[in-house]
Amino acid sequence: MKQTTDSDSNSLAAARADRKTVLGDTLRRRIISMEMVPGALVDELALAEEFGISRAPVRELLRQLAAEGYIELEANKATRVSSMSLDSLKNFLRAAPIIYIATARLAAVNATAVEVNELKAIQKRFRSAIEQGDLEGKIIHNDAFHLHIGKMASNAYLMPSLRRLLIDHARLGRNFYRHPAARDMQQDLETAAAQHDLLIDAIERHDANAAAEHVRAHMELSRHRMAQYAVPEGAAASRAG
Repeated sequence: MKQTTDSDSNSLAAARADRKTVLGDTLRRRIISMEMVPGALVDELALAEEFGISRAPVRELLRQLAAEGYIELEANKATRVSSMSLDSLKNFLRAAPIIYIATARLAAVNATAVEVNELKAIQKRFRSAIEQGDLEGKIIHNDAFHLHIGKMASNAYLMPSLRRLLIDHARLGRNFYRHPAARDMQQDLETAAAQHDLLIDAIERHDANAAAEHVRAHMELSRHRMAQYAVPEGAAASRAG
């Protein structure tokens, strides 16, 4: 029988850690893209089997995702994707401008050249998704854009709130992005991309006031669409159970 070496054990542990990371990234993507709708059950055993890891690291990851706001994890209740409702939309619209403006201001103060270049790269991917009509790409790259600004802000108190906002922003975004027939939808997308460019420029120049104004205008554009397509598919299910 072949004896397990420390090197083998370390390699196995690394492989499991990699699968856990992939699982985490996959669940976040599935939730914000609405592949897993609000209120949907999260099957711990099925995830463990799908990603080839034991249930213990899956449970650990689910606790982390619950802390980030992606899922609802309560004692003696089924684990579910975070719910959405009309109340969620109202609370989002109240909180989002405050959080986004605060993070944009701090990003403008703290941004490094390396961080700004990464933001430009994300913006390039977002524009490419618009040009290609890539629904999931638009959602994923828009989410990444605003999350990166939050990281640039470098404030541990704001980041949890921003992460939670971005989850619902992405899910609401999917609902109106899937209406390409809307007469002014393409124009709104072009406007949103142009606002991103202006925001990048303000952050690069360390102009906190300009960054705040561009984010305020950007949120007004989003608010209009979110009010038009208020609650995404699956939101009704979030009230069940």
